[in-house]
Amino acid sequence: MDASLDTLHAVPARMIEGWNRGDAAAFAADFAQDAELIDFDGTVHQGRDAVIAAQQPAFDTVLKGSRLVRSEVEFVRLVAPDAAVIHHRFGMTMAGETEPLPTRYFLQLFTMARRHDRWEIATLLNARQVALDSAMALDAQATT
Repeated sequence: MDASLDTLHAVPARMIEGWNRGDAAAFAADFAQDAELIDFDGTVHQGRDAVIAAQQPAFDTVLKGSRLVRSEVEFVRLVAPDAAVIHHRFGMTMAGETEPLPTRYFLQLFTMARRHDRWEIATLLNARQVALDSAMALDAQATT
């Protein structure tokens, strides 16, 4: 793996380390100043400062003690000399849990840009991993 791919491959691990410490600034350290984070519910956070402002209160309350586990980078691909994508999967446990519930697995798609002599997250899309049968059951429940 070349140096750029190694560097890119490490981005999700650094984010997870920040999350698991409950440190929003560390979690967002690889975001570009003008990056977007799209949460699994569709909320868009515009800019690194907005990501930190949204994440730290969550770390201090509802996500306190949560951990991201079972991290796996599915692929890293350079699409241009200064642009790349990363596909990442992980699970989330809440405080006191040892294994993620089946509904707490996520997919992430990073778009990365090499700027200011480093790779930065330009956009990060979080999506919940939902099996088709679960999605269909939710659809059926919504129509009743």
